[in-house]
Amino acid sequence: MPKQAKPIPDGYHAVTPHLVVREAAKAIEFYKKAFGAEEIARLPGPDGKFVMHAQLKIGDSIVMLGDEFPQMQRWVSPQQLKGTSIALHLYVKDVDQAFKRAVDAGATVSMPVMVTFWGDRYGRVTDPFGHEWSLATHKQDLTLEEIAKGAQSFFANIGEGHKK
Repeated sequence: MPKQAKPIPDGYHAVTPHLVVREAAKAIEFYKKAFGAEEIARLPGPDGKFVMHAQLKIGDSIVMLGDEFPQMQRWVSPQQLKGTSIALHLYVKDVDQAFKRAVDAGATVSMPVMVTFWGDRYGRVTDPFGHEWSLATHKQDLTLEEIAKGAQSFFANIGEGHKK
């Protein structure tokens, strides 16, 4: 009798991102270089010309990915959509070092690293495949009230730049 499988496999969390990319093989190499990803598995498509499914480990998390498959209509990359509706958040020990590594690997700066009102040192990059990544190092534990006060000040200052 086969051993009973765990409902959530070892190494996985309850939520696991599954990215759709154009040129998954190149994306895998980029994620290795930019984020220190370790390739766990790769399953090529029937003709061997695309990656049907791959699994990477970044830090303590698994990220799944595969090539876009426009014939399925919903399995499309950010390039096909001309944007993305999500950002992947990556906590790291040294955000400045991790941010530089991602940019050096070919990511584009979306938001430079800065100290935030919620207690993180935080920045955002867009990878060459159209996915947005936020990178952060948590620096300060704040109460919800302190965060709300900081947000109010932050948005008041942003509004100043938009007034005519």
